[in-house]
Amino acid sequence: MDSNEWRMLAESALPSLRIVLVWVLALLALWMIRRLLRALKTRIRNHVDVLRDSRRIETLMNVFRYTANIVIVGVAIMLTLGTIGISITPILATAGVAGIAVGFGAQSLVKDFFTGLFLLIENQVSEGDVIEAAGKSGLVERVTLRHIRIRDYDGSVHFIPNGMITTVTNRSRDYAYAVIDVNVRRQEDLDRVFARMEEIGRTMRADPVVGPLILEDIDLAGVEKLEDASVALRCRIKVQPSRQWRVRREFLRRMKAAIDTVEEVAPQS
Repeated sequence: MDSNEWRMLAESALPSLRIVLVWVLALLALWMIRRLLRALKTRIRNHVDVLRDSRRIETLMNVFRYTANIVIVGVAIMLTLGTIGISITPILATAGVAGIAVGFGAQSLVKDFFTGLFLLIENQVSEGDVIEAAGKSGLVERVTLRHIRIRDYDGSVHFIPNGMITTVTNRSRDYAYAVIDVNVRRQEDLDRVFARMEEIGRTMRADPVVGPLILEDIDLAGVEKLEDASVALRCRIKVQPSRQWRVRREFLRRMKAAIDTVEEVAPQS
């Protein structure tokens, strides 16, 4: 073949080479992004509680990986179409109009996704937390970009779309307080009752079963409410996350036993 034939052959093969180059670069970019996200996930996990945040990190990494795949593959397809001579301007115009139409029709879905993304990024909710959101409360079983699934005390499961969540009350973050109100007769010696409450708090903290759940000594707030026949006394105990209900019930059980003991002894004195 002479030089003209070689030149024509090279020019005819050039678009194919460009297409191959585009997709090779796209695959290389996808591979580098996966490596980068994997390294980033490992680095983040080394600085957080893996058991608590592993699901949140995994969800975020999947979102970033999915977005990167869409962008890179979309750009590669556009470059391929342009290389083979197909104008992408009408495609972009049609995609823009279709995107606007879909956006108007799926506003709630988009709101759910963006709200869920920020819930995960800001670490407002994690699996295993006890929260109150959108008028429902319970244990968080799963957090996704679309919804939060919680199970309440009686076993009912609630699916809350993220777009409906405006305020999240997390009852199990870092620590909690078991707030306890004790009603006693108005004639009772309050100093003696407070001393009994402090003693119960000390014995609970020394208990091998309940003690590890308690972080600090009992905090006596004092008289919370005064009524005609009774007085409400309030105290609180700093405990591990999600353990406030168990500690509160145990304190009330021991307080009731102490009151019964005093009432049994009183007639004999």
